[in-house]
Amino acid sequence: MALLDDLKQNVIEGNAPGTQSLVKQAMDAKMPPEKILNDGLISAMAEVGRLFEAGEYFVPEMLVAARAMKRGLELLRPALAAANVQAVGKVVIGTVQGDLHDIGKNLVAMMLEGAGFEIVDLGNDVSPQKFVDAVNAHKPNLVGMSALLTTTMPKMKTTVEALNAAGVRSNVKVMIGGAPVTEKYATEIGADFYAPDASAAATRAKAAVQGK
Repeated sequence: MALLDDLKQNVIEGNAPGTQSLVKQAMDAKMPPEKILNDGLISAMAEVGRLFEAGEYFVPEMLVAARAMKRGLELLRPALAAANVQAVGKVVIGTVQGDLHDIGKNLVAMMLEGAGFEIVDLGNDVSPQKFVDAVNAHKPNLVGMSALLTTTMPKMKTTVEALNAAGVRSNVKVMIGGAPVTEKYATEIGADFYAPDASAAATRAKAAVQGK
């Protein structure tokens, strides 16, 4: 459908006003909200992820596309709720205690949202206990932790231990990422998987909740 093709293209190009306008047009045309979400917004972010992995898009392009998607989703969300459209999963995400960096975490959150997840963003400098409390309160499928400093990476291990101690570790998948983080470190601390970038985070998170 031309309208959804235009919507997808506006998201890919990072045109937030155009994205909002086209979402509104699609809603005014009584298009099912799930179709607007899947064939317009989610499809666009999947293409943005592909372009990033192909080396044609970089972080700035991903960021503006994700912001455009988010603006469109803000308009669409009430209609999705009214139609009882379920998210593919729920993610609690935050930058670990002692680390104030959040640009990477924010991009991951937006890419996850663009992949159809419901996001509970705890912000930065998040204590292990706050992660535990959020898991108890929100019952997510997945916990995402970010660290940009080697000095704050150990808080990822502390958080996994806190989830274990609270008896909730088995209820969630744990994903970690950030500049100094590695696959090896994820294995060492008992995380389920590592994501090297926001695009990979969305792909791997979706696979994890679908049991692939």
